[in-house]
Amino acid sequence: MMIAVNHLTKEFRLGSETISALRDVSFQAEPGEFITVAGQSGSGKSTLLMSLGGLIHPTAGSVNVSGIDIYAQPPSVLADFRRKTIGFVFQQFHLIPYLTAWENVALALMLNGTQRKQHKERAVDLLKKFGLGPRINHKPSQLSVGQQQRVAMARTLANDPDVILADEPTASLDPVLSQNLMDTLTELNREGKTVVLVTHSPELAAVGTHRLGLRDGRLEESQ
Repeated sequence: MMIAVNHLTKEFRLGSETISALRDVSFQAEPGEFITVAGQSGSGKSTLLMSLGGLIHPTAGSVNVSGIDIYAQPPSVLADFRRKTIGFVFQQFHLIPYLTAWENVALALMLNGTQRKQHKERAVDLLKKFGLGPRINHKPSQLSVGQQQRVAMARTLANDPDVILADEPTASLDPVLSQNLMDTLTELNREGKTVVLVTHSPELAAVGTHRLGLRDGRLEESQ
């Protein structure tokens, strides 16, 4: 799925001050690419990622996915795009504490309108894929950090998204879990999914097939 970012600008108002988070950013992601966006804290990485995912309306410019300007669509269409096309991977897992592992995964299916009888079957299949078959009825507090990470990844993949957006996903993980997550993202990319990863780590940035850099909201480099 091709993503074209054209002259993307995002400004926030803070009292009487205007903060420019993104400044005239343009680039293109070909279907099946693994793009990494590197930059220091405050460079605009997360704002860019949220803009790609249909979560933050730009002040100017456009985000085109498969030739469609997503921010020119009605809110209902934009919400449908997020549910069906985008999978988000965040620093924090955002698992619901009172739901079991399979229920956390099934929640994504329920929100996407999948038939109820398919919820548990799909959720359990994904959890087994991540080696969590014996843990499907465990709540987050009963799981290790690594297991919670895998539940969150299973939830990300529940609706089989074409694009995966990862926001500093290894920041709170130890080296082993970080490598496991990067291996998973790399494998998903090999399967044809477009991956966009934002990071402050030069080592992780080097993983991408296409590397971008942001500084003060401006695109600094492209490789």
